[in-house]
Amino acid sequence: MTDTQTTTQYTPGERSCYAVWEITLKCNLACSHCGSRAGDARVNELSTAEALDLVHQMADVGITEVTLIGGEAFLRSDWLEIAAEIVKCGMICSMTTGGYGINLTTAQRMKAAGINQVSVSVDGMRHTHDRLRGKIGSWKYAFETMGHLREAGIPFGANTQVNRHSAPEFPLLFQALIDAGAKAWQIQMTVPMGNAADNSDILLQPDELLLFHPLLANLAKRGYPQGFYVQPGNNYGYYGPYDRMLRGFGKPTEWSFWQGCFAGLRTIGIEADGTIKGCPSLPTAAYSGGTIRDASLATILTERDELTFNLSAGTPAATDHLWGFCKTCDFAELCRGACNWTAHVFFNRRGNNPYCYHRSLVNAANGVRERFALRKAASGLPFDNGIFDLFAEDALSTAAADPMRFTSDKIQWPQAWLAENPKLSSALQHEVEQNVRDMRNARLSAQI
Repeated sequence: MTDTQTTTQYTPGERSCYAVWEITLKCNLACSHCGSRAGDARVNELSTAEALDLVHQMADVGITEVTLIGGEAFLRSDWLEIAAEIVKCGMICSMTTGGYGINLTTAQRMKAAGINQVSVSVDGMRHTHDRLRGKIGSWKYAFETMGHLREAGIPFGANTQVNRHSAPEFPLLFQALIDAGAKAWQIQMTVPMGNAADNSDILLQPDELLLFHPLLANLAKRGYPQGFYVQPGNNYGYYGPYDRMLRGFGKPTEWSFWQGCFAGLRTIGIEADGTIKGCPSLPTAAYSGGTIRDASLATILTERDELTFNLSAGTPAATDHLWGFCKTCDFAELCRGACNWTAHVFFNRRGNNPYCYHRSLVNAANGVRERFALRKAASGLPFDNGIFDLFAEDALSTAAADPMRFTSDKIQWPQAWLAENPKLSSALQHEVEQNVRDMRNARLSAQI
């Protein structure tokens, strides 16, 4: 694409409305699935003056909301000054936190600075969360933080990564979050970036999505009438019998379905040293458009290929990068390979996403399942990735069996739910099998 196409199709304000800003990489947890390998501050993180100038640049290009993240954002001494400046410039300021260390006084200062909502990261029940987060007591503090936020009057929700440790505990965590007063719950798949690339045994294999998707859909249906909104993240989905319900938050509209990656279009990611990417999750080496120390934010957004790769959406060129299953998929033009981050960190290139519910259903209907295995380890840098091979095998094969595999008998249900229906797991397994039969029948009908 040319610079002319970039500037005529979109202005910075139209393309960019949401920024996720890692204001420091310093962190007080040590998560085994952390894509940025957070812990120590980055070399040459932005000064206060540079950060405040960036706030003004974001307002100038039309950003409407900024989410502060880390590392752990509150470990940067000027974080509330940055938050207040974001609000002063007319943008919404939200925050994502691990919640380890936010007391009531801090929550009240957050409220005074104008932070309007917070998402607390919770990755399972107590033992699982503490194990994944690398610190005993982190689960307790996360829920205490929710209590402080509630008392300070800041609306809050939670975000959770799906992996083999957390997936079986989702019903228990669902109830714990409702009891804590959370209003929303965003779900993302753990993918092999950073520390998670070094611990790939915890990742769900593609065919395990066949069970997790209906599980989450059933939780969402239970939550929506209570005002608890399950929100699928950008690397969770896609299509199938649950997508409209999940993306419509229980009230589907004609547009409640996955419509492709918006990295660089409606979203940008900012690293603590001023590096700009189209999405905060994208690997730095392949998707950095430069830093604000080298060019203005407006210049990076409109003139750098690393930020404009999605500008072909809606044109024949939008599928040029697709390969493998995604190249042949019925949803190729609309989906454009789903989450580019997910595909890239598996295969070191975008365009073929193994974490797709529709794909897993199609494969299962054809008697096939996919399995990935690490071929090349990650380098050890923040936002790095290894390279995986993807194998297709008979769906009934036991070659890929392992003790960590996510199965319906491992799902942990609240006792009160089991008292009402002791066959929840068997009913869910029946739903899984019915979904595969429905896909098989639909594909057979399409061939007639």
